[in-house]
Amino acid sequence: MQRPLRDPIEPAPAPGPLAAARDGVPEHGTPPKYFQVKQKIDAVLDELGPGATLPTEREFADRFGVSRMTVRQAIRELRLEGRVQRSGRSSVAGQPKLVQPLTLASYTEGMRGQGRRPGRQLVVFERLAATPALATGLRTDVGAPVLHLERLLLADEERVGLESTYLAVERFPALIEEFDPATSLYAYLRAAGVVFADADERIETVLASPREVQLIGTSPALPMLLLTRVTRDRDGTPVECVRSLFRGDRFSFTAHLTEPQEPVS
Repeated sequence: MQRPLRDPIEPAPAPGPLAAARDGVPEHGTPPKYFQVKQKIDAVLDELGPGATLPTEREFADRFGVSRMTVRQAIRELRLEGRVQRSGRSSVAGQPKLVQPLTLASYTEGMRGQGRRPGRQLVVFERLAATPALATGLRTDVGAPVLHLERLLLADEERVGLESTYLAVERFPALIEEFDPATSLYAYLRAAGVVFADADERIETVLASPREVQLIGTSPALPMLLLTRVTRDRDGTPVECVRSLFRGDRFSFTAHLTEPQEPVS
């Protein structure tokens, strides 16, 4: 028997509890057609491997027996997730996401741990007057001089994020003259005698501002991961306030969790 040319869309079986979110099967009925196409293209991406050129929308539409508009919607979602990337006028299978551990380690250390070449490009290195929010975070006076270091984050020369770090001038008066913005700030601070102890960090999804879109070189519709952190030394004194913006299609974060010393009943 000759094999049919099309790979038809068929109702997916009911998923297990852990698979439900990804399989997209509602409680009653079947997933939308575009989502079924998305799953099938996702499987094709696994077969092709990173960097491989995808079939055209027309080829996918003929293969799955759907409209090009349905294929386009599926690919649009895969692009937002980082599974598909643009390369000229073609679409290619995306590279694996960068994995940054949520620890008191620098961006440089995190990238080198994955065999990637970290880099930074200076955007702004200036003195500012502390706003009420910065004064609270750094435990200084409103209006006190604060250093603002803003840098583009690179991974193998690719722009993947934007980071702003704020430090009290009173604590680090020579920083702006001595520090090389192309290097690791944490390495400089440790050499200056800072011993990092703990931090409070918050993660949320945002859309980049027009300025951030231009600097990072991404789409204004791409979800970004925003991390805000206050880092303290072993005396409990704030060292820095940090605002880091990462491309949602290129980054994921990991954390090691442990049982609290006094479990809550």
